[in-house]
Amino acid sequence: MSRNRSRATPGVSPVSTDRPDLSFTAFHQMNRASYVRYAETYLRHRQDAEEAVDSAFEHLLRTWDQVLLTENPAAYAWTITRNKVIDHARARTRRPPLIEDAAFDTVALRDAVDPIGQITESLTLFRALRQLTDRQQDVMVMTFLHGMNATEVAAVLGMSSPTVRSTVRHSLRRLREILGPDRTMEGRR
Repeated sequence: MSRNRSRATPGVSPVSTDRPDLSFTAFHQMNRASYVRYAETYLRHRQDAEEAVDSAFEHLLRTWDQVLLTENPAAYAWTITRNKVIDHARARTRRPPLIEDAAFDTVALRDAVDPIGQITESLTLFRALRQLTDRQQDVMVMTFLHGMNATEVAAVLGMSSPTVRSTVRHSLRRLREILGPDRTMEGRR
C-alpha cells in the first residue's frame, strides 16, 4: 500500500496527497496546537517547536496503521512527540531541554511587584518539577503553565480525566515534600 506523501510544512497537515487518512488528519488537527504549545515551553522558539512537532507527525503518519493498532494511540503519539521535542532540543543546544527556562516567561513574572524574587521562586519551582516523573511533569506543565483542564490534558496525553486529576494530586504532594507546604503550584491555577 503505497502512498504519495507531501513534504510537511509548519502549520500544514502532512497528509497524503492522493488518499488522505481521515483519522490521521483529524488527530493532527485536534492535537497539533497543544503539541506545539508544549514543545515551545521547552524549546523556547515557535519555529523549533513547530519543527519538532512536525517531525513527530511525519513519523506518526509513516506508521499510522501501526499506531492505530496500539492499545492507546493518543498515548503512543504523545510519547513520540515528547521524544522528538527532546531530540530536537539536544540537536539544537547539545543538552536536554531545561524547564527552568520557562521560569522567565510566566504570568507571575509579568505581574510581579518583585521580579527578581519571582524569578528566584519560579526557578526553585521549576527545578522541583524536574524531580517529578515525565508523566507528572507533562500533566503539571499543561495544567498550570498552559491552563488546560483535566479533560483537555487527558485528550492530549491519552489518559482519563480522573488519571490526570490523580496525577496532579500526587505531583502536588511530591512538590510539597520537595519544597515545603507553602511553595507549590496550587495557588497558581
